[in-house]
Amino acid sequence: MFAEVKKNSRTWLSVCLSLTLSVFALPTLAADALNICAGKSELPFSNDQKQGFENKIAALIGKTLNVPVNYFWWTNPLTLQKDMEEGKCDVLIGTDPNDPRVLVTKPYYRSAYVFVTRVDREIDVTSWDHPYLKEKNFRIGVMPDSPGKNMLLQINRFDDMFDYFTEIQNFQSTRNRYVHVEPSRLVNDVANMHLHMAMLWAPEAARYVRASEVPLKMVNVEDNAKKTNGEKIPMHYNVVMGVNKKHPELVEALNGVISKHEAEITAILKEEGIPLLNLQ
Repeated sequence: MFAEVKKNSRTWLSVCLSLTLSVFALPTLAADALNICAGKSELPFSNDQKQGFENKIAALIGKTLNVPVNYFWWTNPLTLQKDMEEGKCDVLIGTDPNDPRVLVTKPYYRSAYVFVTRVDREIDVTSWDHPYLKEKNFRIGVMPDSPGKNMLLQINRFDDMFDYFTEIQNFQSTRNRYVHVEPSRLVNDVANMHLHMAMLWAPEAARYVRASEVPLKMVNVEDNAKKTNGEKIPMHYNVVMGVNKKHPELVEALNGVISKHEAEITAILKEEGIPLLNLQ
């Protein structure tokens, strides 16, 4: 009887140990390195000095998977699909869930576009419906080829801000080409009152809003923007990791990191000052 109880105890202990190990087991990666595609000069996301918050997330992934992190530094995102197909890199740390160039992981954060204003100007705007935005002398800066540019077209303000677009783009067209615009430029133009307001993706703005010597505020844009035909223009987005289509096994490994290290990833995002929304 005692021997049977002892045998059953060992069996139960083995089951418990097996379950514990399965819960806490680290995801594994068949490859001998994590090959990251990242912008060479795309702060606050990444740069070749590894000063971006996505560089920090990449380092966490490499440590978790116990592999070195190698970088392919791109200067033109329009060639990224070709770069991946040629095997130059395998993982994008941050992209849209609908990015057709890549396979995607589960979302690892959700954030919003934000309106950035000077605190002392007391501009209280949270939506594209606000009448301020329709006034021709109210200067609002947005990034080229962004939802903000789309909204300026919808409310007939694009022509009013055309001079600003050409200025920040160094008088170059973005048609079929990539023209890099520093998000810090728009934040600084709010601080120096060249603009009343800027609308930026919160992750690209947060670092510079916090660092400004002039007190600035950053307010999430309400997710109710629409085109004149009623079609929604989203202001809130999930963010995923993108994976080379030739390496689908990476999706599972990265999903494991996202699930098991959610707290550490969130800490990096919060340290950056990024406002986080509940994932949808």
